[in-house]
Amino acid sequence: MKNSVIKANTSKLIKLILGSATLSVFFILVFMIGKLHDFNSYIIGFLWAFSISITQWVGLSFIYNYIDRKISWIEAPVKKVFVHIFVFLTYSISAFILVQFFNYYVWQGILPSKSWGLIMKSIPFTVIISLIISLIFTAIGFFFAWKNSVIQAEKLKAEMMAYKYESLRNQINPHFLFNSLNVLSDLVYDDQAMAVKFIRQMSDLFRYVLDSRDKELVPLKDELDFINSFSFLLKIRFEEKLEINIDVQANTDEYIVPMTLQLLIENAVKHNEVSEAFPLRITIRKNGDFLEVENGLRLKNVGDDSKKTGLKNIIQQFAFFCVHPIEIIALDDSFLVRVPILKSLQK
Repeated sequence: MKNSVIKANTSKLIKLILGSATLSVFFILVFMIGKLHDFNSYIIGFLWAFSISITQWVGLSFIYNYIDRKISWIEAPVKKVFVHIFVFLTYSISAFILVQFFNYYVWQGILPSKSWGLIMKSIPFTVIISLIISLIFTAIGFFFAWKNSVIQAEKLKAEMMAYKYESLRNQINPHFLFNSLNVLSDLVYDDQAMAVKFIRQMSDLFRYVLDSRDKELVPLKDELDFINSFSFLLKIRFEEKLEINIDVQANTDEYIVPMTLQLLIENAVKHNEVSEAFPLRITIRKNGDFLEVENGLRLKNVGDDSKKTGLKNIIQQFAFFCVHPIEIIALDDSFLVRVPILKSLQK
């Protein structure tokens, strides 16, 4: 590990020296050819160009990386462009003046007080070069930021499609349908009025599943209506063994990823004991800009893979629309999931 770091640093140093030397030779051939008359003057010219090149390269690279960490191209592109140009110009001119003072004093014996006028004549040229360099750095940074954002967007789209497939597969769950039909068959003989209500709630549930399958977000109110139907079917099946309390008042501008609450309730029922001895209590409440889904914790001997997959899918789906992550808090006797409420159809 240590050797690889040393090799990487050595490689960077070699590239820095070779790059600066190449730029220095290019500068001499383009701007100073014919103005230098002997070998010594070429050596001095090369060292002068090399000192400017290496201070500009190292300094501007450090500044670029620092600004890149502090200001996002996505969130503040205009601010980043102006900061780039201002800081690059300030550093480039300052570094150029210091290098010029040093070179005049070392190679020509001219004191700083007397070389100031000579240096000032070079400032317009320095400003032009600095602007070109800053524009190059800015263009490169913007291109890579744009490229990364496109890649990230495509990745999120792929994850969202996978989530939709997984959700659709889980939503029309054969076990849920089978259990619901068993309950319905008993109700038909025991309580026909309740059987009719059960059928209506079941119809509303599957209508919502079909209507929302192609939607990225749904109004929170619609999701809660769906959860009421879903909870009704579950409570008819489990009776006093399951208690679901919903304490949420939805506003018209609040949205959620469809089937989120259903998946969280289904996970709680699937992975915890639901019995007369240990009834399962699930609470859905509003806390600021979050929905909280909390259930008692008495885990059954069921593999955690499906639970982890379902939660992972929800987390990935919300990441596409919201900067606030889903929060999962597991305590000794309860399991809490905090889901951000989305305020519009856009991120």
